[in-house]
Amino acid sequence: MDRMAAANKVTVTFQTEVRRYLAARARDEGMDMGHFLQKLAESHVLETAPAGDPLAAQIGARRGVIDHVIKLAQAMDQEGAFDADFILRVMQRAHANPAFAGMYTAAVTEAGKPKLTSRAGVALNQQLGRLIKRAVGAKSKRDAEGKILRAQVKDEVITSYTLLEKSDA
Repeated sequence: MDRMAAANKVTVTFQTEVRRYLAARARDEGMDMGHFLQKLAESHVLETAPAGDPLAAQIGARRGVIDHVIKLAQAMDQEGAFDADFILRVMQRAHANPAFAGMYTAAVTEAGKPKLTSRAGVALNQQLGRLIKRAVGAKSKRDAEGKILRAQVKDEVITSYTLLEKSDA
């Protein structure tokens, strides 16, 4: 049972027309196919889970975190707060809000399983970084050789992040 719980990846084969349809819907939503399919599956859990179900509560909290961070990133960009360290700045401002911090904790906490909680936090932070970048039309900053530039920090809500710059488009 623990091995099954640790498995995160599922391979699904779709009829070509179904895959194309889903890919188009994902594009319409501004998501990649994996995130879109994950959201479809999670929506099913939210719609069918009994009241008070811990998994549904965790999914709801994660969605709340994602929605809040995307809106915050867009607002900060509109305020002119965009810089290379934008991912860090958004996460700092989000976590300064106690309601958000509580929602974030609910989104990543696996009761009695600190290793899973840590992994869930890392995965959510990586997803948030990608979504922040996309929400403001940014791209990863690169060095002269084309390597993506990253920063590492201590005593912050995240430990590493990709440096950003505005897309030329």
